[in-house]
Amino acid sequence: MAVQARYEELIRQFSAFGAVKREIGRVMPSECPAGSAAVLTLLGRYGDMRMSKLSELLAVDMSVTSRHVAHVAERGWIERSPDPADKRSRILRLTPAGQSLLDQLSRRTCHLLAERLGDWSDDEVAQLTALMARLRASFDDTRAHDTRSHDTRALGPDPRPPAPPVLEQTTRTPAITQ
Repeated sequence: MAVQARYEELIRQFSAFGAVKREIGRVMPSECPAGSAAVLTLLGRYGDMRMSKLSELLAVDMSVTSRHVAHVAERGWIERSPDPADKRSRILRLTPAGQSLLDQLSRRTCHLLAERLGDWSDDEVAQLTALMARLRASFDDTRAHDTRSHDTRALGPDPRPPAPPVLEQTTRTPAITQ
């Protein structure tokens, strides 16, 4: 039962994290919902890409990705151009307006985090970042068929590198880092 109590507290903390996400969402411009911000963040981080790659990075269905892409394209934040290697595909890239908005989102988010975490040490922020990346990697779709033991007793560190700390789902606020 000790294991269950430990995870029940973790569940309570996950639930409380919604307040953090909502506050971050409040500093975002109303015309740029979380899914759109995630698209901009990924294009800013990884550069031009096909919609299929964006969908993979967002970890959402292609239809959801298409809606997000349409939203940001309609506002002129990205452009879609034919892929020279496959004319049926489109390459997505940030426009100068999209880069400007992404810079604004980054400033707003970083300002809020600096304000709220101002009494945290650099080491504490780094530890939280590393643990969140590890947590995210533990739930990554590619790990669904993980061969590691699912015994909840001291699994130890995962030898695989963590997935990049990127925001993928429509309900998340962008994790704008670096």
